[in-house]
Parts: sequence; structure tokens; C-alpha cells
Amino acid sequence: MMKYILSILILFSSQAFAQTITDFTALNVQDGKALSLKNLSSKSGVAIIFTSNVCPYSVYYEGRITQLVSDYGDQIHFVLVNSMTDDKETAEQMKNKIKTWGLSVPYLADKDGAISKQFGARKSPEVFLLKPVAGAFKVFYKGAIDNNPQVANDVKDQYLKKNIENLLAGKSAVANSTRPIGCMIR
Repeated sequence: MMKYILSILILFSSQAFAQTITDFTALNVQDGKALSLKNLSSKSGVAIIFTSNVCPYSVYYEGRITQLVSDYGDQIHFVLVNSMTDDKETAEQMKNKIKTWGLSVPYLADKDGAISKQFGARKSPEVFLLKPVAGAFKVFYKGAIDNNPQVANDVKDQYLKKNIENLLAGKSAVANSTRPIGCMIR
């Protein structure tokens, strides 16, 4: 009984005190211009995906991210953020990566780690689905894209997709958070 009560309290406290994300501005390597979060409130939500040029887990998800952008890009904004500082993660290499990837979404260089610190992002890939609320952004869902990073055909639970659909339908999140699996942001 005590476990049940504790679970209910955790559930309500996580929903009642949803993380608010303040505005940030970063270089979009796609066009060389600064992009601010505040300029992305024109759609029903924003999916911020922390990713990497070379992390194997990020590479595994490229096709799935492309599909999500294709399916929902007209209803929510998708923004990729690269907070990695390794040799193969420079802004110039990011620009080459997104060009070969073929996505036309912003790809932000967060080389000082300010954005990843604000979100509390630790892995690549890790997603934060934001809901615009009264001029601010609340985290609707955070965590993994789905339950199988390595084999797209074996995915049984599409966390991000389900939460996007619930956000668009005006429903509560399926799960407020899941544990992301990927490379540590460094």
C-alpha cells in the first residue's frame, strides 16, 4: 500500500512541477544564423533532440528521426542540438553531417554546453518534447525516442511518437520520462 501511495505522489509531483525551459539562442549550422527558442512557439510543440555526428546510437536513430520529422514536422518544430566537443563534432562538421543527412531542421551548436545544462541532457540521443504554455515552454516528455536504439524493426514502444500524438490531441503524456540510452555528452 505504501508503494502505491508513493507512486501516486511521485506521479502528481512530476506533473505539477513540470520543468520550464527558459529561452536560449545558439548558432544554427544549417544557415549560419542564431536561433532562439522563443521564435518556435508558432506550432503545437518543439522536439529538442540532443544528438551527435558520430555517436553510434545517434547514427542508429537517423532514419527514425527523419521519419518523425516527415510525419509531424508540419505540426511541431524539430531542433537538433549537438553539445559534444570531440574533434569530429565541430560546427563545420555538423554542417556537413546535416547536409548529408538531408534534414532541413535546425542543427544547433552548443559547444559551451549551456543548452544541455539547462535541459539536464546527459545522453546522445536524448529528446525533450516541449509544450508552449503562456509564453514559456514546459517539458511534456523527456528521455528516449523509443525502446530499441539498435534495431528499428524490433521497436515495441515508440515513446516520442506516442507523446507527440498525445500532445497534439491535448492529452497527458504517456510517460513523463524514460531513460535514454546512448553516448554520454562530453
